[in-house]
Amino acid sequence: MTPKRYWRTNLRYVGILLGIWFLVSFGASVLLVDVLDGMRMFGFKLGFWFAQQGAIYVFVLIIFVYVFLMNRLDKKSIAEGI
Repeated sequence: MTPKRYWRTNLRYVGILLGIWFLVSFGASVLLVDVLDGMRMFGFKLGFWFAQQGAIYVFVLIIFVYVFLMNRLDKKSIAEGI
């Protein structure tokens, strides 16, 4: 794996994960708040819950996914001799 391919893959991971975070944080808590407020989670309206808690949980999950993906990419690049 070449260094250029390594960084292209890294940037693709970052772009996809940030896109997911944007969809959850902005989409669920701003754009879809009226639809989600019809449902409840832990006694709170779902739109409010996503705005206050859900986006943070998703962000922390994305951090773990990124670490997993980068560890796998690093092992692959070391095995191929970057």
